[in-house]
Amino acid sequence: MQFDHDLLLYLEEFLSEERKQRFMQVLANRTRFITVAIEDVYQLHNTSAVIRSCDAFGVQNVHVVEDRFGKRLDKNIAMGAEQWIDVSPYQTTGDCISSLKGDGYQIIATTPHNNSNLLADFKIRTKTALFFGTEKEGLSDEVLKKADGFLKIPMVGFSESLNISVSAAIIIQELCDDLRKSKLPWQLSDKEILEKKLDWTKKSINNVEGIIGRYFQ
Repeated sequence: MQFDHDLLLYLEEFLSEERKQRFMQVLANRTRFITVAIEDVYQLHNTSAVIRSCDAFGVQNVHVVEDRFGKRLDKNIAMGAEQWIDVSPYQTTGDCISSLKGDGYQIIATTPHNNSNLLADFKIRTKTALFFGTEKEGLSDEVLKKADGFLKIPMVGFSESLNISVSAAIIIQELCDDLRKSKLPWQLSDKEILEKKLDWTKKSINNVEGIIGRYFQ
């Protein structure tokens, strides 16, 4: 489907210059090279907090497996981040992994297993999906069996693990910072940037459907 440049220009007339500039600043740092998958997280505020971290550090896509506990997104915790992030829900872990591998992502399980790579030593060389699991059990056996690699945060205290939202924030910030310093093709394409500008512009305008209706009259 051909992109409607004229519609975008029309709708941008309803935005301030500051808003339009802010969109471009954020989009310049957005990536789909790294994506995040959240598997069956019970505490709904944790899923929302991970989505907020993805927005803060530049990850555009989040994949949520809702097999056991159902919908886990708390919009109050996400503080509006969900409208800027593309969230894809899945009923099963297998569906999520198959979709991501089909899109060319390597599956990296975040787990404190002994054979996991330390975060400081982990280097991204290809599109990467970071999997985060439940607060108590961690990731499922299915993820661990199908993973292409393992990653953990080194710790020197008595605690053996961190809350999922804390772990995700640390890992996402570190890897996204490294990615932006690399020569990998991490940025959104021109087409993707235009599509997100249109999407975000629509979400920023009150009664946008009525305004679009008048545009097509």
